[in-house]
Amino acid sequence: MKKWILLAVAVVAEVTATLCLKGALEQPLLYGVVAAGYIAAFALLGRVLRAGMPLGVAYGLWSAAGVVLTALAAAVVFSEPITLLMACGFVLVIGGVLLVELGHQRAMPRTRTHPPGDGAHEVTP
Repeated sequence: MKKWILLAVAVVAEVTATLCLKGALEQPLLYGVVAAGYIAAFALLGRVLRAGMPLGVAYGLWSAAGVVLTALAAAVVFSEPITLLMACGFVLVIGGVLLVELGHQRAMPRTRTHPPGDGAHEVTP
């Protein structure tokens, strides 16, 4: 559970930094928030990996969520358009990440423990 919370906070930090990057064009003091946000995002992503989430899954979720949330937030904050084609792209990005996650889960060996006392463990593909 901890790694999922860390990943969510990493996404929020990255999206915040990216939005502030555009805002900093008119208010240069926001570059400090940009730097802090990206540093925090990468540091948190490192903690997610240290907590045991596979790199492909963590980076896929982080980047896909970042793309979709940044575009949606930019539509709200900066009145940038969201087109039907962009919405289709969001669906494809999210679908791709789900496929990566499902593929990872299928690749993980399942362990089954025998009754206590015999000490045997069996790995089934």
